Amino acid sequence: MTSMRTPSIDKITVHVGTGESGERLTNAEKLLQAIVKQKPVRAMSKKTIPAFAIKKNEPIGCKVTLRGNKANDFLKTALKIVENKVPASQFDNNGNFSFGIEEHTDFPGMKYDPAIGIYGMDVSVALKRAGFRISKRKIEVRKIPQSHRLTKEDAISFVKEKFGAEVV
Repeated sequence: MTSMRTPSIDKITVHVGTGESGERLTNAEKLLQAIVKQKPVRAMSKKTIPAFAIKKNEPIGCKVTLRGNKANDFLKTALKIVENKVPASQFDNNGNFSFGIEEHTDFPGMKYDPAIGIYGMDVSVALKRAGFRISKRKIEVRKIPQSHRLTKEDAISFVKEKFGAEVV
């Protein structure tokens, strides 16, 4: 495969949803910062949901975006936690995939603290090929040709080869 056709990780977004603001959200932010060594950003609610006592624009979670070597290292660790298995249904048609981690205590060096509790997280991985920038640049924006776009099969083979993951 040529260097232009080889997929790479564009970014990884790690999200912890608490469903409420306050102490629980603060604990989740501290935890996420300890795991990924990067300051998280708060995720705001999009609309008011009275049944869950959620108001519009209230912080209800936190997330971190990882790129480059940090993203590669985090993905290796996260895949080990889910036993290097990712369901094929988690891949979309554009070559991206997501999976969940049920407990933060599965990460190396993380211990259970009764005062904090247990948090799960979502890991979303966006893949790209070289030349992806042409669709995002300001001057002379172009569409990525159909032959150069990532497919579900390309993403699955990339994850299998680069990270040794099993797609079930």
